Amino acid sequence: MSKRIITFGTFDVFHIGHVNILERCASLGDTLIVGVSSDQLNFSKKNRNPIYDQESRVKIIQSLKFVDEVFVEHSLEKKREYIEFFKADVLAMGDDWKGKFDEFNDICEVVYFPRTPSISTTEIIEITKQI
Repeated sequence: MSKRIITFGTFDVFHIGHVNILERCASLGDTLIVGVSSDQLNFSKKNRNPIYDQESRVKIIQSLKFVDEVFVEHSLEKKREYIEFFKADVLAMGDDWKGKFDEFNDICEVVYFPRTPSISTTEIIEITKQI
């Protein structure tokens, strides 16, 4: 039986940390489904617009050979619906979210991966502002 993995993120200013976490997610099963935060959701979470619009971020994620399906995530409150709709067996997230999605253990396995050290989109944006 195939194992379906789901993960979520903004994936703005795509970097090696994104590649690493998505590869780790893909290694857990046969199908990797990625929810990319909408521009509006990103603004509500971070109080700033992403550098790249949602269509560009979706296209970047779709281009990865280890990603099978991509959709736009419109609401944090709909995580359970997304997991059920895509029939995910595993929800995989970065460990900066550790414990925040344990409530979904009733419908799927929840896995947290360590983040790639010394890299984040926010850090990249701040560094480029200084140049």
